[in-house]
Order: sequence, then structure tokens, then C-alpha cells
Amino acid sequence: MNNNEFMKNLSDAEQKYEALITRKNKPVDFYNGIYTKYENPVLTAEHTPLFWRYDMDPETNPFFMERLGINAVLNSGALYMNGKYYLVARVEGNDRKSFFAVAESDSPIDGFRFRDYPVRLPDTCPEETNVYDMRLTRHEDGWIYGVFCSESKDTESSDLSAANAQAGIVRTKDLENWERLPNLKSRSPQQRNVVLHPEFFDGKYAFYTRPQDDFISTGSGGGVCFGLCEDITDPVICTEEKVISPRRYHTITEVKNGAGAVPIKTEKGWIHIAHGVRNTAAGLRYVIYVFATALDDPSKLIAEPSGLFIAPHGAERVGDVSNVVFTNGAVVNERNEVYIYYASSDTRVHVASTTVEKLMDYTFSTPSDPLRSADCVKQRCDLIAKNLAYMAVQGK
Repeated sequence: MNNNEFMKNLSDAEQKYEALITRKNKPVDFYNGIYTKYENPVLTAEHTPLFWRYDMDPETNPFFMERLGINAVLNSGALYMNGKYYLVARVEGNDRKSFFAVAESDSPIDGFRFRDYPVRLPDTCPEETNVYDMRLTRHEDGWIYGVFCSESKDTESSDLSAANAQAGIVRTKDLENWERLPNLKSRSPQQRNVVLHPEFFDGKYAFYTRPQDDFISTGSGGGVCFGLCEDITDPVICTEEKVISPRRYHTITEVKNGAGAVPIKTEKGWIHIAHGVRNTAAGLRYVIYVFATALDDPSKLIAEPSGLFIAPHGAERVGDVSNVVFTNGAVVNERNEVYIYYASSDTRVHVASTTVEKLMDYTFSTPSDPLRSADCVKQRCDLIAKNLAYMAVQGK
């Protein structure tokens, strides 16, 4: 057999892959004073190792064809440990099934390489068809918990797209060996976008939930909720799920909203980086927004900056599900730098950087949404008047 074609195609693919992985990232010409965006995504389908996608044996793959393609890499949980940045990404194959995989780098903005193997979750749910969107919590009990969506077919419906979503839970010490715990139980028939709080509250495990009536529609679900659990190995929400970040008419959270990254602890409160969804003539639009809860009571809303925090722009608007940004991972390093990992259009993972100081200033100094056009224009006119008066005093 002539292996020339195989070897040429393999060599070309290896060079392109290495150039992609070692490509340095640079800030883009974007400024809002809040965060910095970067030129390149940090993870894409092309970042997955060649040996995940190609049969590397010329005897069985003489043309070096892709055998198991990757459609997208998105929605990544994140951790910063021992000087390294870890992303547990949702990887979606060409077959539409998602799985988790760990990528790591010494840099928060580039150089991420996947470990040789994806995460092999214990297969304890025979009805489970798909898993995705893991949030990673370093809990004060010493474990790293991953809370993710466990999806199965709705067997009571003849609609092949009808599904049941539950919050799956795993825990690990090293992001290598994973222990599967039972799925979270609550009064809601469906749960997605569930996040575990990093500290005990009132001696219990605390969860941010998003109750839904069915897989797509939130129905009676009021927004991001807070509930408590006695025992993480038998995870049952034993309290009423209290709405802390509600859905509201004619806002960015009108259709639905959900917890995103694990909340960041600051001296003023817990800062939450979440997602909100509204309807448009072009379909649903997902954006990222911020709110804060009290340090001594993470179920108490204390700050709610108006509007969106990150929205899809430019090439971010194009992908499998257009006009979407979504986050389920952010980290803070020892220099109080914050890195927010967000996916665009269900296709790729980007990073935005800021600092704890800037994030606090944004969260606690940005006015809240007055909810009516007349009040919003008054709010803006007040800012204009303040600025014009200041500029006049400064002689500008």
C-alpha cells in the first residue's frame, strides 16, 4: 500500500494543530472599562486531539479520513488550581452526543491542551442519553463537585425531541477520577443550569437551581432559585426553592434565566455571572448578566446591575445556535484577576478578563433596571446632566 497520501495528510494536520495550540492570544480593540476580550477562542473543535478524530493507522485509514468528527466545543466549567487553569468543556461529536473533557494551560488565555482521554463518567443512569454544561465547585468540604445536565428521552411523549433534564452530580479530587452521586431531587419536574455554592450555609449544601415545567419552557419557573440540601450523597432539596434572580417582562431575562459560573466571593457579597434569554423576531437571544447576593445570606439579592454584561458580537453571533453567549465557568487567581470563560453560538469557547475590583465596581455601582422606558430615559438623562455639569466645571 502506498502511504504517501496518508503521511502527507497526517503531516499537514499535525502542523496545523500545533500552530493552533501554540498560537498566542491578544486583546481586541474593544473597550467598555469592565473587561477585556481576546482575538481568538480558547477552545474550538479543532483544539481536540487528532487521535480523537482520526484513525492514525495507515492500514485501516489509508486516506487519513476523519472517522469520529467533533462538531463543537462549548460551555466549559473552570478551575484555577496550583498555578494552572483547567477547563472541563462540553465536547459535542458529529453524532450530537456531548461528553466532558479536561483541557489545561499555564496561561488563562491560550495554550489549552486536552488530556489524552475525555472524562469517563460512571454510567449509573441507563436512561441517560446526553450530558452537558458542567459547573465546577471547589467546596469547603474538600471535594471538587461537577454539577451538569443529565438528559434523557421523555418516554411519555411521542415527540422525539421531548426530553427530561435533571441535575447530575459527580465529585473528584484530581479531575481524573470521578465519583457519580445520585441526581439532585427537587419539587420541579425539570432542572437545568444548577450550581453548587462553594460553602455550607446553615450547615447544609446550597444549590442555585432553575425549576422548569418542561425541557424547553420554564413555565411557572420564576428564575434563578436557592435551595438547601442536607446530604450531598442523597441530594434532595429540603427547602422551598426561593427565587433570587427573577424573570421579568421586557428584560433580558424575560423568557428564562439560569445560574452560570460558581459565584465569586468578594468583600461586598457573592457575585453571580449568569445567563438571560429573551425572544426576538430572529429567535431566542442569550446574553450574560450579573447580580450579587449577601455574604451572610446567599439567598438575598443585594445588587442587580441593569441589562447585559456580555452579548454576542461579530463572529460570536454565528454558529450552531446563533446569537448566543453562555457561561458556566469563571476563575479568580492569586492576583485577583478574573477570567470568564464563555461560549458563543454553541460552537466555541472564549475568554474575557477583568479584576475582582472592577467586577465589584460594575456590580455595586451600576444602576439597576427601572423596568419602564419613561424611567429608563430619566435615568439616562440624570447621568447626562451629571456629566455635563462636571464637564462644565472642568472647562471641557
